[in-house]
Amino acid sequence: MSQPSETDIRQIFDRIAPVYDRFNDLLSLGQHRIWKKMALRWCEPQQGEKWLDLCCGSGDMTALVAQKVAPTGQVIGVDFSKELLAIAADKAKNYLPKIQKCLTWQEGNVLSLPFADNTFDGATLAYGLRNVANIPQCLSELHRVLKNGATAAILDFHRPSDRLMQSFQDFYLDRMVVPLADRFEMTEEYAYIAPSLARFPIGAEQVKLAKTAGFTQATHYAIANGLMGILVLQKTRKISALH
Repeated sequence: MSQPSETDIRQIFDRIAPVYDRFNDLLSLGQHRIWKKMALRWCEPQQGEKWLDLCCGSGDMTALVAQKVAPTGQVIGVDFSKELLAIAADKAKNYLPKIQKCLTWQEGNVLSLPFADNTFDGATLAYGLRNVANIPQCLSELHRVLKNGATAAILDFHRPSDRLMQSFQDFYLDRMVVPLADRFEMTEEYAYIAPSLARFPIGAEQVKLAKTAGFTQATHYAIANGLMGILVLQKTRKISALH
């Protein structure tokens, strides 16, 4: 299968928006919530900071960040799917007022972010990097909008190096994802997952791409027996040469 265009991916996410949360819970047995919290611990948002959550989907990670920066901080959830952003905004109505106050939802393209340079204290990106049309450009844009010293955590699927776990991942996609997609009449929409995973750079390659994008520190951590990975990045302050 050839790589879908950006428009194709956007349309896919608009179509799956109504079942997005339910699918995530069913396909991960609820574990995606734990993995998101793990990713957040690697970058440690602080009260009062301004954060960015890219490819925010229905806003679960955005809300987790908001809990950390509340009540005086801000987190902007960015996604290119209007349908998912509408669900995120609707879910936010049930959050505590101090959390709601911190949240902003914005339609946007991660390859051309509508923010000035050096704007954010940190960023998160959960299950989105694998779907962008140009990963190096996405990482460069992320680097651009982060302040010096900022950290970011990127959570996504990972291709395990262990053959047994590779077999399990293939089995999981064939025997769990496909039948569930069939049941919800979303077969075509979820057919992109396996080929997108096959194309997705493994941890060491992600580290190289991040450093090429300008991040001084980049470390990839394999979690969930190598089925998932968290890429932790830092944009450090450049020290000027002494004269």
